[in-house]
Amino acid sequence: MKTSYITNEEMANRVSHYTALTPLSIQQDANIPMEGRDVVYARQLLSVVGLDPKEGNTPINAGAPIVGAGGITMTLAKCPPGQGPGLHNHVNTFETFTVLEGEFEVSWNDDGSNSVILEKFDTISVPPGVCRSFKNSGNTDGLLQVIISGGVHDMNDIAFTPAAADKINSVEPNLVEKFKEVGFKFNAGAAPE
Repeated sequence: MKTSYITNEEMANRVSHYTALTPLSIQQDANIPMEGRDVVYARQLLSVVGLDPKEGNTPINAGAPIVGAGGITMTLAKCPPGQGPGLHNHVNTFETFTVLEGEFEVSWNDDGSNSVILEKFDTISVPPGVCRSFKNSGNTDGLLQVIISGGVHDMNDIAFTPAAADKINSVEPNLVEKFKEVGFKFNAGAAPE
């Protein structure tokens, strides 16, 4: 079987250095209070592997140093103790979490009634259509690897629960509208609109 040859220069486009990663610009909107952003995002999302532009384009993996890895995206989620995004659903994609530092609680189902505590290097893969959330359940900053696979990871694939919208609006009235403007939906588990 013939193999491929790749130069050091070509392979440089397939390397991500952690110290060079920068937070996603979509979560840096100064017009949205941090308490509102914390319902939708990990405190800091660092995109490592993004989609090839031919596979789709999404602000979720914008600026990834590695582009095009067979339809997957990989993000590192940094969360202080007690922080993590609220319940949300991925319509077509699997979301696989591996703890790299700290301890995380991953909850699932429309009401988050089921959960598991994951410690360093523990992994869980949530299938499409199941609501899920994660939060740092430890006492120190945590780092979670998040891999999305099985379809295009775009804004049409993600929907938060109405409870997440209520939590966002409790920070500031109608704040959820700012998230809707960039494509987030808040109808996971709700009757179809």
